[in-house]
Amino acid sequence: MSDPQPIQQEWLNSLDVPSRAVAQSLGARFGALGVTDSADLIKSEVLEDLPQLARYVLLRSLWRDAIDGWSAPGSLEQLPAAQRLLAAGADREDLGRVARAVAYEAVFVTLDALDAGCDMDTPGVDVGWVVMESGEDGSPTGRALSGLHEDLLTMDSSGRDGADLWQ
Repeated sequence: MSDPQPIQQEWLNSLDVPSRAVAQSLGARFGALGVTDSADLIKSEVLEDLPQLARYVLLRSLWRDAIDGWSAPGSLEQLPAAQRLLAAGADREDLGRVARAVAYEAVFVTLDALDAGCDMDTPGVDVGWVVMESGEDGSPTGRALSGLHEDLLTMDSSGRDGADLWQ
């Protein structure tokens, strides 16, 4: 089995100078986010012009805040219904798992609707939407973030792709 590092360096060396600089910058940015296996994401962004860094940051943020946020101490106590269930003897871990699963489903359905770009159940309405990457100044780059719902499970920091949500 070959060492992936020389292959990565060989690929970097095959790029023109501007593309190499972009790839190296992306590598540093993914690295700062703690991503250790970013080679395919970097190649996709450089060669296919897909906004992989923006996709990663958005999906990670949604997983961390909307889904895993329900695992934080005191999160269940924010909800009166959860307070009542806990007082009645409900298992805190099970209740947290339910909250996380519901949050996951809500995020997934939202991302799926955003990815669709329109409401298929509303005929005759000619409007749609797109989620787009923006630059540091907030202006759109013209690169759409698509297929977001497809990769949501990969953001599970436990590495289990959400398997604990449905236990």
